[in-house]
Amino acid sequence: MALAHAILAALVEASCSGYDLAKRFDGSVGFFWSASHQQIYRELSKLEDRGWIRSESIFQAGRPDKRLYSVTDLGEQHLKEWIAQPCEPTPIKDDLLVKIFAGHIVPKQIILAELEHHQKAHQKKLSTYKELEQHYFQNPQELPETDKFQYLTLLNGISYETHWLAWCSQVMDLLNQRIEN
Repeated sequence: MALAHAILAALVEASCSGYDLAKRFDGSVGFFWSASHQQIYRELSKLEDRGWIRSESIFQAGRPDKRLYSVTDLGEQHLKEWIAQPCEPTPIKDDLLVKIFAGHIVPKQIILAELEHHQKAHQKKLSTYKELEQHYFQNPQELPETDKFQYLTLLNGISYETHWLAWCSQVMDLLNQRIEN
């Protein structure tokens, strides 16, 4: 997936400024497609050149004008075509897995410390996802269609983090058994 598709997906929900898009991106699409604010602003310019989005300048007294971006009909059509195309599963690229694969060359405590670090990060992300679920998606059956599809991505995040934590616990138990023996 290109950043362009992630931006179109975020903008199709509602028009917003580049700044607001970057903030919204951090709290929604950004959970599964990361990009810096700089990358987002560069891509907005490219999308506008392609005619997939348009911008409108909004006057602000005492501050620079704000640009409000929205998806054009052409941009929405492109997004629909992209969604309809099959995609391949994304290959895993994970530094931790490479470290574990070659972990036999360092003391087990180094790998365990790295696993504990990752475990804390995944627990924090799972907690964030659970809070979002509790706050926005208490009754999934009653959600409007747009929100249901956003909830589906959140369910994937919850499942991913839960699975990752279970795997991490299993690996740590196995490594700790080897240390004790």
